[in-house]
Amino acid sequence: MTDDIVNTNEPALPENYMDKLIREDVEEGVYSREICTRFPPEPNGYLHIGSAFAIHTNVGIARKYGGRFHLRFDDTNPLKEDMEYVEAIIRDLEWLGCSPGEHIYYGSDYSEEIYRSAEMLILKGKAYVCDLTAEEVTAYRGTLTEPGTDSPYRDRSPEENLRLFRAMRSGEYPSGAKVLRARIDMASPNMNLRDPVLYRIIHAEHYRTGNAWCIYPMYDFAHPIQDALEGVTHSLCSIEFKDHRPLYEWVLRELDTPEAPKQREFGRVNLTGVVTSKRYLRALVAGKYVDGWDDPRLPTLSGLRRRGFTPESIRDFVEEIGMVRNTAMVDFSLLEHCLRQDLKAKVPAVMAVLDPLKVVLTNYAAGASELLTVNNNPENAELGSREVPFSGTLYIERADFMEVPVKGFRRLVLGGEVRLKGGYIIRCNEIIKDAETGEILELRCTYDPDTKSGGALSGRKVKGTVQWVSSAHALNCEVYLYEQLLTDHNGPKEEGESWEDYINPGSVTLLKNCLLEPLAGNPQPGDTYQFLRHGYFCIDSRHSTDQKLVFNRIVPLKDTWKGKTATSGEA
Repeated sequence: MTDDIVNTNEPALPENYMDKLIREDVEEGVYSREICTRFPPEPNGYLHIGSAFAIHTNVGIARKYGGRFHLRFDDTNPLKEDMEYVEAIIRDLEWLGCSPGEHIYYGSDYSEEIYRSAEMLILKGKAYVCDLTAEEVTAYRGTLTEPGTDSPYRDRSPEENLRLFRAMRSGEYPSGAKVLRARIDMASPNMNLRDPVLYRIIHAEHYRTGNAWCIYPMYDFAHPIQDALEGVTHSLCSIEFKDHRPLYEWVLRELDTPEAPKQREFGRVNLTGVVTSKRYLRALVAGKYVDGWDDPRLPTLSGLRRRGFTPESIRDFVEEIGMVRNTAMVDFSLLEHCLRQDLKAKVPAVMAVLDPLKVVLTNYAAGASELLTVNNNPENAELGSREVPFSGTLYIERADFMEVPVKGFRRLVLGGEVRLKGGYIIRCNEIIKDAETGEILELRCTYDPDTKSGGALSGRKVKGTVQWVSSAHALNCEVYLYEQLLTDHNGPKEEGESWEDYINPGSVTLLKNCLLEPLAGNPQPGDTYQFLRHGYFCIDSRHSTDQKLVFNRIVPLKDTWKGKTATSGEA
């Protein structure tokens, strides 16, 4: 396994309850094999930020105890699964630094072994074929306060059940006509033990096995068998599976599994303002409410990657949360905070003007230009400096000028001065407006040649500093600004409502004709920059071309986590 989430060179963290459980098993010699964990996604959608927490937990335990981590696709439902999702999940794990290497498995590869296990239970009198409809099975199950009712087919002989089950496999019955159920206890206080369904009939082509099978095991039956076959020691899963643990243990016990795997649960992590339900995410994508599974507004790992989040920031986010026992609601601003902390000292800070206002320096030589030296990162001097072209026609941010300034405004005003970042002090002498609309078209200014930043006479102080780009050298680009996708992440609640009723109309804004200083090297999709005073941005992997740069704003500079208002890197 390469580049796992857990960095073993870091100081040891305090032991949490999951560590304690695993350590005790190791010390007691419960297993004669190495510690092995797994992440078992169903390939019916893309992974999301909550998945990263589960991946981190399983990878971290395996790494800590020198064991193995498996990726196993729970692909026993041919109706929703697809190779697209398999490939996406593998890409996401590799991007996170959690590639399982050679340990990639598929539940569908164990079809014959799982089937034989079902026959073993039938012969032991522990499973039976039931003809009740799905609705009848539910009705017979009872309630939390009332016991269930035995199926009229519960007492079929093992020989009869085996004959019917083999007929199910051979395709003699239509989808849904019969199921195989465990024979446990219809009066159990745990609903999962009231003769749960183990197999169902589905006549549909499977993305890997084609039409080789028409019966498919339920997750609760297949999962413990798959774990045992792979040598998994600890089946770590989220808290909603806690009530399923007795069934997991029942299956392994009835199959006489030596050194049986143990299911143990950790808390589920949800983020404020985002939807992580795979069903809801699929509805948003299928309904074309978003730009695919990698829409930068989605909390999918591919969406976060396209927006510009780094795997390091996601790992830091998960570490910050720590191990939780129950469902935890985490503020999205913590994830943004982790990203800022990761980026602030390692990405170049460049000057960008998103709403340009023209500035003409009337005393700068016509046609002349020069190179000014600017630091690459205000947080990290080791990143050095760069040379930025300067000329007599510039663009500044429109918001950096006010004709009638409000109290406390410290940027450019008529008759006032500001410093150009890394350059000179300029004074605004005249405003040029559109005769009809009154819109400000340009500012006529003069510059003080003795105030060049870093020069011998540059000590004259002014209160404001603004970023700028040279008109003759600027790169034209487009910028997407993202906000929260949904007004309510719980989605449609009443009949007649659709996701369209919940989409925030301001969740994405496209800014055209933005201007950027020339970028060093050959900018590529995914490259990340700090736009001074604007935030962190990356080159979009879908819309950028050799002829047009398109950026996504990853996150603004302002940090709201824990009440912070830091704007690191502001000029």
